[in-house]
Amino acid sequence: MQRVLFLLAVLTPFLAVAKPPNIVFIISDDQTWTDYGFMGHKQIETPNIDRFAAQSLTFTHGYVPSSLCCPSLATMITGLYPHQSKITGNEPPIPPQGKRSLEYAARFQQQVALIDTVPSLPRILKEKGYVSHQSGKWWQGNFKRGGFTHGMTHGDPKRGGRHGDVGLRIGRDGLKPIYDFISDAGDKPFFIWYAPFLPHTPHTPPKRLFDKYMAKVDSPHMARYYAMVEWFDETVGELVGHIDKKGLAKDTIIIYVTDNGWIQSPKQRGYDLKSKRSQYDGGTRTPIMVRWPGTVKPAVSTTPVSSIDMVPTVLKAVGLKPTKEMRGLDLLDEKAVNARKFLYGEIFLHNAVDTHNPSKNLTYRWGIQDGWKLILPHKENVTTRAAKGAKGTGEIELYHLAKDPFETMNLAKANTDKVTELRKLIDGTWGAK
Repeated sequence: MQRVLFLLAVLTPFLAVAKPPNIVFIISDDQTWTDYGFMGHKQIETPNIDRFAAQSLTFTHGYVPSSLCCPSLATMITGLYPHQSKITGNEPPIPPQGKRSLEYAARFQQQVALIDTVPSLPRILKEKGYVSHQSGKWWQGNFKRGGFTHGMTHGDPKRGGRHGDVGLRIGRDGLKPIYDFISDAGDKPFFIWYAPFLPHTPHTPPKRLFDKYMAKVDSPHMARYYAMVEWFDETVGELVGHIDKKGLAKDTIIIYVTDNGWIQSPKQRGYDLKSKRSQYDGGTRTPIMVRWPGTVKPAVSTTPVSSIDMVPTVLKAVGLKPTKEMRGLDLLDEKAVNARKFLYGEIFLHNAVDTHNPSKNLTYRWGIQDGWKLILPHKENVTTRAAKGAKGTGEIELYHLAKDPFETMNLAKANTDKVTELRKLIDGTWGAK
C-alpha cells in the first residue's frame, strides 16, 4: 500500500490535466483594413497594434462575412454565417407605431432570443470550466443570454439597452472591469470579449490626439477619426500589457479582428461609400491576428480567412470539437487554411424585414476565389430598401482584387465564365445550413 501511495505521489503531477489557455477577443469597431501602421497607412499611428501584429500569426487578408456590426459580431461568437444563425440586421422590423410600441418590444425580444438557438462560445467554454466576461458592443440582450458568466451590458430596452449600453464605457473610461475580472478569475481559465466603442462614433478623442492629427490633415473630420484609431490603439496596448505583466502571455490566446470597415468622409461627419454596410472590401476586410507566445510562431499570411474561423480555432486550441454546423477552419492549421479555395460573405439590411427569414433581409452575397471577387445583389432590397453604404443599381460586380484592391473596375461583362463559376460557389454556400 505504501508503495502505491508513493507512486501516486510521484506520478500525480504528470497525470494532471494541463489548464487550457485563456482566450481574449479584441474587436475594433468601425475601422477599415488600411488604417494601421503595419498595414501601410502613412498618417495613422498604431504602435501597440503594430507590435501585436509582429508577435502574432497575422492574416492581412481577413474578412468578416457581413459589414454590419450585429451580424458581424454574431459570426465571432457563434462560428456561423448570419444566414445560419438568422442574426442578420441591427434592428428587427420596425412597426408603424415605432420603436416605443409594444409590437416593437415583442419583435426586439424575438431578435434577441435568436442567440438562444445557436452555439455560443461562452456557453461552450463554460462546460470546460471557463469563466467569461463581456464588455463593449453586444447586441444580444443581457450578457448572460450569450452564456457569459460576467459582463457589463444589461440589455434592458427600458433602460436604453440595445447594443452595449453600460458595456460601451469600456476603453473610453478605462479597463478596470476587465482587470478586476482577470484578478477574480484566479486559477480558472477565462474568456474576455473586449469590443469597445472605438474608434466608432462619437468621434470624441482626447484633445492631445486631435491636435496631433489636425496638424497633419486639412479636415477636422479626418483628424477626429485618425485620433480615435490611435486612442483605440492605446487601449489595446494597455490590455495586452496588463496580461503580459501578470505573467499570462504564454497561457493566453489573443485574437484581433474588426467588426466592419469605416472610410471617414473628409467633408462631414459619417462614413463614405464602399465601407460600412457595403459589399466592398472597405466594409468587410480586416486584419485577423492570433497571438499565443511560445505556441504560435509569428508570421504574416496573405491567405484569405474569415471571422467564422475564430470559434473553431479556439475550440480546437482548448481540446474541443467545433459543432457540425460550423464551417470555419482552425487558423492554426496551416494546411487546412491553405487548402481552402473559396471565401464567402453576405450583406443585410440594417432593419430586418423578417426576423426569421434571412433571404428577406439580404442585400448582397459575395465570394472570393484565386483573387477574384464576385458580388451578387438581391435586387429588390438593393434598389429600394437599402440605405447609405448598401444601396445600388442591382448590377453584378466582378473584381480582380490582386490587381484592383479598391474595387474600381467591374469586369463582370468581360468574364462571364468566371461569374458563372463563382455564382455556383456562392449559391452552394448560401443554400447549405
